[in-house]
Amino acid sequence: MPDMKLFAGNAIPELAQRIANRLYTSLGDAAVGRFSDGEVSVQINENVRGGDIFIIQSTCAPTNDNLMELVVMVDALRRASAGRITAVIPYFGYARQDRRVRSARVPITAKVVADFLSSVGVDRVLTVDLHAEQIQGFFDVPVDNVFGSPILLEDMLQQNLDNPIVVSPDIGGVVRARAIAKLLNDTDMAIIDKRRPRANVSQVMHIIGDVAGRDCILVDDMIDTGGTLCKAAEALKERGAKRVFAYATHPIFSGNAYENIKNSVIDEVIVCDTIPLSENIKSLPNVRTLTLSGMLAEAIRRISNEESISAMFEH
Repeated sequence: MPDMKLFAGNAIPELAQRIANRLYTSLGDAAVGRFSDGEVSVQINENVRGGDIFIIQSTCAPTNDNLMELVVMVDALRRASAGRITAVIPYFGYARQDRRVRSARVPITAKVVADFLSSVGVDRVLTVDLHAEQIQGFFDVPVDNVFGSPILLEDMLQQNLDNPIVVSPDIGGVVRARAIAKLLNDTDMAIIDKRRPRANVSQVMHIIGDVAGRDCILVDDMIDTGGTLCKAAEALKERGAKRVFAYATHPIFSGNAYENIKNSVIDEVIVCDTIPLSENIKSLPNVRTLTLSGMLAEAIRRISNEESISAMFEH
């Protein structure tokens, strides 16, 4: 069996090190930096010939820099005769640009990125909670899309929740919320239906379900500016919710996210470590991070040993 080696770019060094620790190994010796003009510089400083290589790199902000680091690392390892290269992308950037809306003259950038990675020699992709599962079909190589929900669920079960109800912040998240509700002792579910009655009238949030006197668990795949989530929490509290917890896999936290969460009525925001948190966000007392290092380490081990990934999520 080829030697398994882990390498990492500069996007998520802490998660990469945690994964390496879980696998009782060290990260490979690679210098990933910049030339004086800002171009990505990569030097692999150890033998990788015939090796089973895993590159750990989220394509989070700065998205383009982190994406270029990933593809240049793949090229360097491919030219160094690596046997198999798996791109471990905990957060896959550009995933929200996955279709053309009403034939608008816009790109399908998720497909562009998939083609880019395939063209430089990626043999397999391991990612977490793709924003749209159909993105797996954009690749010409196998894609393992694993789920953060078991880690989130484990935390929910330790929260000492009072008469909990799982809430989907929009219609698109119903499938995710239903799955969580089923695993959470088959608890009830509510849906927030956002509507704009007419032009130039502020959006109204209709809550489908009874949340009065209950602990509400908002679940989503990512938190960007947090605006919608915070408004959803306000609507839930106005309808009598006791406490509101927000769970999401990917903590993008862009734009006004710090102000939105700081001033929100959300009791606690729980996210995973697929994207590093800024110092501002870290300073918020109601934001907490869970690590996916154990799950990703197990997925890497299974891929390297040609074992089933789906078996990790069978209940």
